[in-house]
Amino acid sequence: MRTLSKVPAVTLGFWIIKIAATTLGETGGDTVTMTWLGETTSHPNPNGYLIGTAIFLTLFVVLAIWQISVKRFHPFLYWATIVGSTTAGTTMADFADRSLGIGYTGGSLLLLFCVLASLAAWYWSVGTVSVNTVTTPKAEAFYWVTITFSQTLGTALGDWAADSGLGYGDGVLVFAAALVVVAAAYFWTRASHVLLFWMAFILTRPLGATLGDFLDKPVSDGGLNLSRPLASAVIAVFIIVCILVIPQRPGVHPGSTSAVSS
Repeated sequence: MRTLSKVPAVTLGFWIIKIAATTLGETGGDTVTMTWLGETTSHPNPNGYLIGTAIFLTLFVVLAIWQISVKRFHPFLYWATIVGSTTAGTTMADFADRSLGIGYTGGSLLLLFCVLASLAAWYWSVGTVSVNTVTTPKAEAFYWVTITFSQTLGTALGDWAADSGLGYGDGVLVFAAALVVVAAAYFWTRASHVLLFWMAFILTRPLGATLGDFLDKPVSDGGLNLSRPLASAVIAVFIIVCILVIPQRPGVHPGSTSAVSS
């Protein structure tokens, strides 16, 4: 018998929703820490990034536990957990980069180490880091820990790229081009598909982060200065429509004969 995973099959639709979810993570996280708690204003709420991190990390942990506890693939629960990880990643990266004062480079290096350590621990414990085999609570726990680190790393990378002189618009183009290279390697080389998946998964986060910043940052900083709450609401509606319109099916771990019905 083949075991159905509780994560969706990796298709073009998966990547469309993933990029939208990472963009929502950026605008949603910034809505709380920068707009409501005023971190980028002249009268910020003390510990705004820490408060935002506590809010979204708690929400993510609740969603992740719920996701791991269910027996079948539920598209809205899965993507809600992804959005939870992206918003938590946004606020955690901002807290590390700005409140802890280690900067974008230091934050990116620290989080890269965390991603690699998580993948190494996952591989050592389970024997693979392929998302096609996320069919047990242990593998799924490693999956969500790795995803959260990768989302946080992606935010730091996006901020680092924008701060280094690329700006938000050019940052979007750079990360989009990097994803095109990964896609080309997937179709036209023999590179490990597992490695390419995680490269693409990490790169979609800074793409979403810079796109989110491009939408809501001031025009003087290279953004469009759109309302963060409004942008977040529009992206959330887009994600819901995509989940309803784009076929959602769980990935399948090859076993023996027939698949369990979803």
